[in-house]
Amino acid sequence: MLYRVVLVCFLGKFTADAYNESPCKDRVVDGRAGVCIDTSCCAHGDYKSGLCPTQPNHIKCCFNNDICAAEDCSGVEIVSRSQWGARNPTGSSTLSAPVNVVLIHHTAGSSCNSLSSCSATVKSIQNHHMNNKKWSDIGYNFLIGGDGRAYEGRGWTKVGAHSPNYNRRSIGISVTGNFEEDTPSSAVLQGIKNLIECGVSKGYITKSHTVHGHKDAKCTKCPGVHLYNTIQTWTNYGGKLPDYKC
Repeated sequence: MLYRVVLVCFLGKFTADAYNESPCKDRVVDGRAGVCIDTSCCAHGDYKSGLCPTQPNHIKCCFNNDICAAEDCSGVEIVSRSQWGARNPTGSSTLSAPVNVVLIHHTAGSSCNSLSSCSATVKSIQNHHMNNKKWSDIGYNFLIGGDGRAYEGRGWTKVGAHSPNYNRRSIGISVTGNFEEDTPSSAVLQGIKNLIECGVSKGYITKSHTVHGHKDAKCTKCPGVHLYNTIQTWTNYGGKLPDYKC
């Protein structure tokens, strides 16, 4: 199967416990235990205030489905925005699916190796993108942590902000860490592949897609020499992109 995927610098079923705390998690309504999530993600507005005392005002105790949770796929563990503590975006545009390009990045910073540390890393990146770069949200569609999990950024259906010529025609995946210095682990590499397969199976990425490093779209070192050298060996690696800019 031929893939056109672009790897960008900067997934499966996961239990929603990143924000959960008492007394929310100890309450049960109609057979559902409460979970602390963004109010915009709580189906039918079925939430109660005052039960998530350490969380910001938009995080409430929900007793219904998390409608923002990323769709499950076999073999990939996707941590939803509400689970890692995402801020609400200030705007968004719909991505026309399916796309036939996947861009891979690295964050060029420190890596992480657990749910808590990776959630903190992803939140820090979102804050940098929104506060310093003045973007509407974190730039990537997904991030792969050093723990092998996929962290939902803008997700499958929103236009990213990771590669100007390809934002509207690609899924951008960024891996936490600096792969000019480090070698990507097998868990990270498998996480990337499984996330892409998930996108294909859900109809967000074409079966004929190709994979590329960010440096195949513009003049940059991203996603780092060690990660880039690895993806160049993949059968679905697509080489330099037609609208390459330097």
